[in-house]
Amino acid sequence: MAIVETRKLTKEFDGDVKVVKDIDIKTSDGEFLVLLGPSGCGKTTLLRMIGGLEQPTSGQILIGDRVVNHLPPRARQIAMVFQSYALYPHMSVRNNIAFPLKAAKVDKAEQQRKIAWAAGILGIDTLLDRKPRQLSGGQRQRVALARALVLEPNVFLLDEPLSNLDAQRRASARDELQLFQREIGTTTIYVTHDQVEAMGMGHRIAVIDSGRIRQ
Repeated sequence: MAIVETRKLTKEFDGDVKVVKDIDIKTSDGEFLVLLGPSGCGKTTLLRMIGGLEQPTSGQILIGDRVVNHLPPRARQIAMVFQSYALYPHMSVRNNIAFPLKAAKVDKAEQQRKIAWAAGILGIDTLLDRKPRQLSGGQRQRVALARALVLEPNVFLLDEPLSNLDAQRRASARDELQLFQREIGTTTIYVTHDQVEAMGMGHRIAVIDSGRIRQ
């Protein structure tokens, strides 16, 4: 687990368009922080900077007690789950979950141990031989979470992961996510534009509007 902190974090595009403006946030260790705001407010850009997918124009990002601005995503010990889940359609669930472990050159026995562990936590151990097209939206979400979990990250970054689900499935997926986060105790930052979703999930909500924290 780790504390995530940003100090005066700013992102400009084209030299003068500020989409994130002097943002200061600091999580507690193991906290579930929700970033709430409308589309285009800067919340996804903020998440991408924390994850190392965007470089800030100015300011600092700290994970634990070290500044990570210069580190690539993999070196930050962060896992991201996006709105699309980004599963490989031609691969089985097992191979989707194994993909980051293979990329990290983890040996096969350890790969299988971690796959079984993550699949067990998320209740998808009976789905390992299926392809993504054979899964429901909620099941695909859990596969994406399992793929992130096998890396045992210090921080989870979740970018509107429930937005592709219908209302009924979204409600049950919210409950599953909360249980999952409580069980693993990993610091989690969750982005959403949905006020109901935000109110029912995190330990704390940070409201973002026009690139600034408003609350």
